[in-house]
Formats: sequence, C-alpha cells, structure tokens
Amino acid sequence: MDKHDQYAEVIAAYLRHGWKLRRVLATAETLAAPGSGLETLFADLPVREAPFDALWFARPSTKAREAWELRLVAETPYALFEAFEADETEEQREEMRLEMEARMREYITKE
Repeated sequence: MDKHDQYAEVIAAYLRHGWKLRRVLATAETLAAPGSGLETLFADLPVREAPFDALWFARPSTKAREAWELRLVAETPYALFEAFEADETEEQREEMRLEMEARMREYITKE
C-alpha cells in the first residue's frame, strides 16, 4: 500500500468516528514523492515536515474538553491521545502537542 492510500485509510477511519483532521506531519521523502496525490488529500491543511508520517485529529470530548490524537501512518497502528481542558490556553495545548510529537519520535526510534 502506498503512502497516499495509507493516509486515506487512516483519515476515513477517524472521520467515521467523528474526528476532524487538523494537521499533517510527513517525512521529506513522503512530501517529495512525485504523483502521490497528497497535495490534494491535504488541501487547506497545515503540513509540516517531520521524521515520521502522522496525522493530528481533534474532536469534542466530555465535560467541555477537546480531544486530540496523533496517529502514526504506518503498517502497525500507533496513536497518542490527550484531552485538553476548556480553560487551557492555546500555548499550553501546543506545548503538549509538541511533547506528544517527541514521544512519537521516541517510540519510532526504539522500534
């Protein structure tokens, strides 16, 4: 399965469960792949180069919280989850998201 298909499969699964795709992380190799169709798949989304391919999803959670999940795009599924309180600032949320990305990097390098 090529990367476009992997991304599309993960996105479809999350959308079925009420998640919204918010951000995209992709390796330089994935971004440079000619004819991958990723630019169409990710139109109007922030795409950032990273050492792994992953997707950021968000949806409302219980007690006025917002859930965010960082899902690795790979043959073996792996995801990190965090629920943010309504009173957390965007700066606090971004700090936690960056920590989650660091934990994802650690997971990948240990494999």
